[in-house]
Amino acid sequence: MTSPTPQQFAQSGSLDELYSKLTPVMMVPGWAKTAPSLWPEPRKSFQAHRWAYDQAKGALDAAGRLINTELAERRNLILQNPATGYATSRTIVAAYQMIMPGEKARSHRHTPNALRLVIDAEPGAYTVVNGERLAMMPGDVVLTPNWCWHGHANEGRACAYWLDVLDVPLVQLLDPMFFEPHPDDFETEITVPNSSPMHFAWGDTQRRLNEAEAKANGSSHVEVALGDPALDTMALSMIKLKPGAATPARKAMANNVFGVVQGEGSTTAEGETLNWKRGDVIVVPSWQQHAHHSNEGAVLFRATDEPVMRKLGFMREAAQ
Repeated sequence: MTSPTPQQFAQSGSLDELYSKLTPVMMVPGWAKTAPSLWPEPRKSFQAHRWAYDQAKGALDAAGRLINTELAERRNLILQNPATGYATSRTIVAAYQMIMPGEKARSHRHTPNALRLVIDAEPGAYTVVNGERLAMMPGDVVLTPNWCWHGHANEGRACAYWLDVLDVPLVQLLDPMFFEPHPDDFETEITVPNSSPMHFAWGDTQRRLNEAEAKANGSSHVEVALGDPALDTMALSMIKLKPGAATPARKAMANNVFGVVQGEGSTTAEGETLNWKRGDVIVVPSWQQHAHHSNEGAVLFRATDEPVMRKLGFMREAAQ
């Protein structure tokens, strides 16, 4: 269709005629009620949901027979929100990953920030981050920030399983997606550091939780941060739930992914109860009221995009 001339636009005799002339020049009337760009509060386009580790573990074990590291960059299962086609929440995607004994997952780097929460592993499983070998034992958290080389290997006797958490949806939205495979396939110049800001060992985290609990006065839970924050786009923490107590309900402008490190319990999100146990994953999207409860006590790992919301001035928390 030929683009209307300025005079033809000016001579439009009705709104319908004007609209028909705007279409070929890719303009939309901002006053039309069919395409609002502002609304009173965030829309709940993502759902709270729980994924079961035992189901994922079974599927990964099958994949171990069917998919090798030559066929796939990573053997993982993406945790897809029921309300959308890819991401776990608007800014975060999570996935279960497994590596078998004797395997190496090729090194690469990318602009998305990433982290690993180890669920099951034996000595010998590790991640290499910029040449440093970091152990992967249950409860450990390993960081692979923006543009850091990283690969995984398993020299142990059992399969290693962990939870990946990345800000890929945010990077896709903003467009600065870059990816590069390592020229040597797997990093060969490897050192074993005494300590690393890329590694949070479970033993250290457990000690900090116990110290915080000893200082707490009847609180339903304690929470310790991993990093300050650990990544530019995601803050990480461990939450220890007191047996029989429920955490105060919280509704904030931040997306949250929770991994169950120990115990079992439930999360109530927007009136829906999600029951969970060790290894399971729960997502609570932004601006959804939620609370946690465990009869016997539990530990939850939390990854949230609060740093992004705070930096941009979008962080809000509803009064309870």
